[in-house]
Amino acid sequence: MPILWNASDAGEQTQIGTQETLTDTLDAYRVILFNDDVHTFDEVIFQIIKAIRCTRSKAEKHTWEVHTKGLSMVYAGTLPACLKVSSILEEIDLRTEIQTS
Repeated sequence: MPILWNASDAGEQTQIGTQETLTDTLDAYRVILFNDDVHTFDEVIFQIIKAIRCTRSKAEKHTWEVHTKGLSMVYAGTLPACLKVSSILEEIDLRTEIQTS
């Protein structure tokens, strides 16, 4: 549920909703990484580490998931953050998609 704003009689805005609702909108987008037959495991692992600043172990898990399932949700966050992650992954022509939750 998105955060709703209500203008009061005095012209002020008050937030209707909860902090939980605000938190939900902060990770409303997802970066999906798709498998290909072009890149090596090491290339994909390195690019995931660069894009989401994770450990090698986590990048290896995403890479294995991409290899075995065809895709992996590698990041969740705001749209600007997802666009940045996606663009870093695409620097080496990896195929990505940004989805909403």
